[in-house]
Amino acid sequence: MRQNDAAGHGYIANKDDYLRRLRRIEGQARGLQRMVDSDEYCIDILTQVSAMTKALQSVALGLLDEHLRHCVVQAAAGGGPEADEKVKEASEAIARLVRS
Repeated sequence: MRQNDAAGHGYIANKDDYLRRLRRIEGQARGLQRMVDSDEYCIDILTQVSAMTKALQSVALGLLDEHLRHCVVQAAAGGGPEADEKVKEASEAIARLVRS
């Protein structure tokens, strides 16, 4: 977490939506635990893991999009080392998402 100024984060306008989606994902994780505990069929568990993974990827892509549109664009407009740092951060985040 590089920036502590909450007003500076691009996702703030959609914070409630992100929290709602993350709570739903949290519920999916608890459901997966119950499925394993109840000895559910492995393919059914894998199907739910896939759904949860897709939901997390959707959150990640939304945050990345907002980071690019807000933080990177704002830094690029100012130029200098901060712009280079924001582009580097975004590139590294994209690389992490592609590897996951």
